[in-house]
Amino acid sequence: MAMPFSRLPLLVRILIAIAAGVLLGRLLPEWLVAVFTTFNSVFSSFLKFMIPLIILGLVMPAIADIGHSAGRLLVVTIALAYGSTVLSGLFSYGISSSVFPRLIAPATSLSAIDTAEGIAPYFTIAIPPLFDVMSALALGFIGGIGMAYLSLPQCRSIAHEFKTLVERTITVAIIPLLPLYIFGIFLEMTRTGQAWHIMMTFSAIIGIIFAMHIALLLVQYCIAAACVRRNPFRLLATMLPAYFTALGTSSSAATIPVTLRQSVKMGVAEDVAGFAIPLCATIHMSGSCMKITACAVALMLMQGLPFTTPEFVSFVFMLGIVMVASPGVPGGAIMAALGVLSSMLGFGERDCALMITLYIAMDSFGTACNVTGDGAIALIVGRVHKGASTNTENRPS
Repeated sequence: MAMPFSRLPLLVRILIAIAAGVLLGRLLPEWLVAVFTTFNSVFSSFLKFMIPLIILGLVMPAIADIGHSAGRLLVVTIALAYGSTVLSGLFSYGISSSVFPRLIAPATSLSAIDTAEGIAPYFTIAIPPLFDVMSALALGFIGGIGMAYLSLPQCRSIAHEFKTLVERTITVAIIPLLPLYIFGIFLEMTRTGQAWHIMMTFSAIIGIIFAMHIALLLVQYCIAAACVRRNPFRLLATMLPAYFTALGTSSSAATIPVTLRQSVKMGVAEDVAGFAIPLCATIHMSGSCMKITACAVALMLMQGLPFTTPEFVSFVFMLGIVMVASPGVPGGAIMAALGVLSSMLGFGERDCALMITLYIAMDSFGTACNVTGDGAIALIVGRVHKGASTNTENRPS
């Protein structure tokens, strides 16, 4: 018996939606294309409404939980994870801005799709957001820090219940409808002749982003190996089971047991690994930040949009914060990042849809990079912990 479409992996559903959109774009009658245009218009309004709520619902409890259990190892782990995430984004921007202009020829702006060939939705529904993205971030920081340092158990409970509501909305209402939304996008792009150009561009940059992931892991393990005075290639080889498990699951959370086991095999103390690995599975998103940054550069180049290095540096630093709160489900990181893409880089709904498509096409690669890098951070945290313990033991009473 064939597997129902809804039970297929998200990547498979996305690929089917793209292929169907490209194949049917010139075949379907205009009235039927308008049906999908109408759905895209309504779904896009709903997505714009949800983005600030997603930011608030994920950031506030994440900051509250981190601050509540503050300690030396926690601070070290957070600093390493955030630093690794930001540096990977800056590295990605440097490579992308240097290499992609040679591969990507500017095409017509995606905003032209909205009026292409007179195809307009039958109706539109305006769902204005309650507040903008920066207001959501500010409120999330204020609420999270307040709950971290004050005894507010009821507020913390409400924040976590709201987070559960947001995550359920993502997994039940947004992620399942993404294939239909992307089908509608590629249906319209095929009618305007843009689909083939975008597909060829995607295939070219995916290979480069994968190579950047491998380079990032080599750098991470060279640094970790220097701290523990071990062979970086042997350490990285030990973590390969976690890498391939993440390739299959596309979930950092689902890979935690394997990452824990392999970290201990590398020589990380069990108590340190038990602390650092689950935490890093939530806050260390170097592979995801690298992908999002590279895809953003690619899309801006495709449309001939200007961008500056200071603009992207600010974007990467803010993206690193947002990645801390991304839900641990396939596609969760890009959903959390949509608000920053819109507010800081000016991405519209079509740009965001293509970002989702390109990101999910490489979702397992980014997750594998994230969890494998967690092992490098655990090694450094273990070295810091061991050094602190030695200093305490040697301190005169």
